[in-house]
Amino acid sequence: MTLKKYVLVGTGGRAEFFYGAIANTYRDTSELVGLCDINRTRAQYANQLLQDKYNYHAVDLYTADQFEQMIHDKQPDVVIVTSVDRTHHRYIIKALELGCDVITEKPMTVDEHKCQDIIDAVERTGQKVRVTFNYRYAPHHTKARQLIADGTIGDITSVHFEWLLNTEHGADYFRRWHRDKRNSGGLLVHKSTHHFDLVNFWIGSQPDTVFAMGDLLFYGRENAEERGETSFYARSTGSEVAQNDPFALPLDTNPNLKAMYLDAEHEDGYIRDQSVFGDGINIEDTMSVVVRYKNKAMLTYSLNAYMPWEGYRIAFNGTKGRIEMEVVEKSYVNAGGEKADEGALKRKTIKVFPMFAEAYEVQVEEKAGGHGGGDPVLLNDLFGEPVEDPFHRAADHVDGARSILTGIAANQSIRTGLPVKIDGLVHFNK
Repeated sequence: MTLKKYVLVGTGGRAEFFYGAIANTYRDTSELVGLCDINRTRAQYANQLLQDKYNYHAVDLYTADQFEQMIHDKQPDVVIVTSVDRTHHRYIIKALELGCDVITEKPMTVDEHKCQDIIDAVERTGQKVRVTFNYRYAPHHTKARQLIADGTIGDITSVHFEWLLNTEHGADYFRRWHRDKRNSGGLLVHKSTHHFDLVNFWIGSQPDTVFAMGDLLFYGRENAEERGETSFYARSTGSEVAQNDPFALPLDTNPNLKAMYLDAEHEDGYIRDQSVFGDGINIEDTMSVVVRYKNKAMLTYSLNAYMPWEGYRIAFNGTKGRIEMEVVEKSYVNAGGEKADEGALKRKTIKVFPMFAEAYEVQVEEKAGGHGGGDPVLLNDLFGEPVEDPFHRAADHVDGARSILTGIAANQSIRTGLPVKIDGLVHFNK
């Protein structure tokens, strides 16, 4: 069998999910042939993990300015993009132009202009982009799609969706590069792209009009001062003040975080453990969004990033009843623990309330792996031998665009105080 060749750009916390799968489970179908990163120390650590953790061969390393050279040298079939969100479009487009398909971490990009550039590049080159929406593959999310598609509660008229990020996971977005909206698009793009994609996936429609409000009401120095805080620090590692702060994340006590970030600081100056109560945070931590879809269904959505527990509540209202789902997840810090803990379930319930019958609970068998067992299914879809999927969970650049455009429109609505029409943001030529 001819192995499909992969290279990866961006060797931070999310990268191991992909290169670890190739090096471990999918050696018979896939080969990793190159790594690229702006920070060579971080790339060298990824290479070390490949050899020591996965017993895989070392691969050639390239710096960010050698990205094109890597593609010319290695002639990969697919480029995996796991760099900082605002750089995704750059690597996606160049990879497409050089004849490669792309697998990109979500979000596909952070604003409508970069999104349009990616759409145009796909249409110009004929190459393919896959966006890794692992939440689609979680068994309980697939079951929700099945129930709705089967007409269990008739036509969907509205969805209520509340997502809670707790004081460990939620806080982590305010320690690192995500805290600058130019890098991440804010949580309504970086995080909510998962959630908006799920709604599109569940109800089989796409967003039409978006209105949103959002603010920074908990994190940031000014909010801490309003609550009476007087002791502050710039970063956790080495700070006496941080020792008494439950929001602190010292890098020197976690071997993986130390090797990936603390030991690599001298190259690019990136500080992974900034105080969540520092200055310079310009993303929201409290957000509410209303969306109207092409099929006339409506969504009310909220995201809060400082909650006591991690998880979400969803209710689907239809012409024949209602479905309620509640999921409690394990807390997770990116690169700070086992990948299988990301999105792992503590408990879940799905209940159907027919309009004129007794309510009942729907049982779903969860499997091993992150996101309720969805991650292994996604990885097989990417690197193994995919099986026929009646739920059509594989997401392309159009799915990637439609998910982020809800968040992009929400950001615009927050800025202007006005509703935003999705069709005015980008256009698809085909």
